[in-house]
Amino acid sequence: MPRCIGIILDGNRRWAKERGLPALEGHRRGFDNLKTIARAVRDRGIPHLVVFAFSTENWNRTPDEVNYLMDIFRQAIRDEIEELGKEGIRTRFLGERMRFADDIQRGMQEVEEKTCANTALTLWVCLSYGSRAEITAAARTLAASGREITEESLRAAMWSADMPDPDIIVRTSGEQRLSNFLLWQAAYSELFFVKTHWPDFNDKLLDEVLAEYARRERRHGK
Repeated sequence: MPRCIGIILDGNRRWAKERGLPALEGHRRGFDNLKTIARAVRDRGIPHLVVFAFSTENWNRTPDEVNYLMDIFRQAIRDEIEELGKEGIRTRFLGERMRFADDIQRGMQEVEEKTCANTALTLWVCLSYGSRAEITAAARTLAASGREITEESLRAAMWSADMPDPDIIVRTSGEQRLSNFLLWQAAYSELFFVKTHWPDFNDKLLDEVLAEYARRERRHGK
C-alpha cells in the first residue's frame, strides 16, 4: 500500500454539463465526494491523502463561480471537514491562506487545531495552491534567513514540509497533466489518469488504481 495518495479533483463542471445541471452544482457534488473518498482511503490503511481543490489560477474564474466556491469552502470547513474530524481524520491546509476572507482563514486554523491529534488519516487540502508559488515562497524564506539552499533545506521550508511525497497521483476527468500540483514532490510519483469525472470517482476505481500501483516496479532512478 502507498503511504500517500495525491488526487487532482478535475471534472466537476463537465460532470454537471453532461447532466444538464448548473456548473456550480458540479462543485457541490465534488466536495460531497471528497468525504466519501477520504473515508475510503482511511479504511484501506493509507495514512495520507492530498487533494488539489483550488489552484492559484482558479482565482481567475468568473466572480460568481469564485464566490460560490468560497461559500462551499465555508460550509465544508464548518460542517463536512469537522464531521470527518469526529471520525479520526486530521485536516491540514496548504496554499496562500492570506488570499481568503478572514472567516475562512479562521475556519482553517480552527479545524487544524481541533483535529491535530487524529491519526486515522491526514487529509491535506490544497486551496489557492500552486507548486511554483510554494517553491518560490520556500526559496524566499531561506534567502531571508541566510541559510544555505539545498534540496533538504528547500523541502523543509515548503508549505508541505510535514507531508510525505505522494507515491501515487491520480487525475480524474481524462486530462493528462499535473497543472502545477506538487511538482517537486511528484518527482517519483506513479501517475494515473482516469477518464471518470471527479464526482463519479468511487472506491471501486480507487481499488483499481491501488491494484495497478501494486503491479508497478518503482526504481527511483536506480
